[in-house]
Amino acid sequence: MDISGLIGRSPDRLSLVERRNFAGLWIALELYTPETLPLKRIEAAGRNVVECVKQLKSRGLDPLNFEFVALQS
Repeated sequence: MDISGLIGRSPDRLSLVERRNFAGLWIALELYTPETLPLKRIEAAGRNVVECVKQLKSRGLDPLNFEFVALQS
């Protein structure tokens, strides 16, 4: 299962097949603030929050600016 294809995509635009294939994975979405008004797109994905945090930190992003949610099918 290649999760790299999730990065940069909106979770709302995942197909039903993708949602089934990636159900249970955790994703990181940037938190809304009046200063940033982020797009809702996946910035990290992994089997748990720790994997997401590692991915964000490796890209120089602060994990405190993200929410972590499990993808549902």
